Amino acid sequence: MEVLRRPSVMAAEVLDVFDRSLTEKELVSQSKALCRDYILSRLHQNGQGWSKTELHLSPSSAALAEVSLVLLCLGDELESIRPSLYRNVARQLNISVAMENMVSDAFIGVATEIFSTGITWGKVVSMYAVAGALAVDCVRQGHPATVHILVASLGQFVRKFLVPWLKRRGGWAEMCKCVLKKDLPPEHHWLSSAMDSLKYFLTALYVCVMKEP
Repeated sequence: MEVLRRPSVMAAEVLDVFDRSLTEKELVSQSKALCRDYILSRLHQNGQGWSKTELHLSPSSAALAEVSLVLLCLGDELESIRPSLYRNVARQLNISVAMENMVSDAFIGVATEIFSTGITWGKVVSMYAVAGALAVDCVRQGHPATVHILVASLGQFVRKFLVPWLKRRGGWAEMCKCVLKKDLPPEHHWLSSAMDSLKYFLTALYVCVMKEP
């Protein structure tokens, strides 16, 4: 007769398999692929004729394609709530898109502020919305190469701050479970925490970390 294993042993084995299936490299790679999708969508919305080739997009799995669609839909909703936050972001941050380091530092600074009080899916969407808005500014002002810096910066931020959180939730596919319940009062809206975090960051002058001492 087979000896039953203790629950703690079985749980450890399950967690081990779970961790192997969601490596840091895979999560970061997926986050960058989602960022490219998001940026491409925003560029097209703003009349910027970029192609998947220019953004080095590779074919996505069906699961990741579904996540990308959900992310874009949630981004549309978030941006419609406060559209002024996601227009002319570079000007609001008082940065030059001609300086790649400045754009990267500004994005990392904004992302850090967004997640300063915790991580939620709403804040994750906010981060992508900022990246998309900055990408539009870069291309519009004649600096398309900076878009790749934004994608890399988002991947860097995810690797440093979001990977453990994503692992605990089973990866990016968990975002597809975000369902908006229309009967909830506004203060319980899933995006409310993201809006609280974003409310003031663009009204304050961003101080570049590379400024002279």
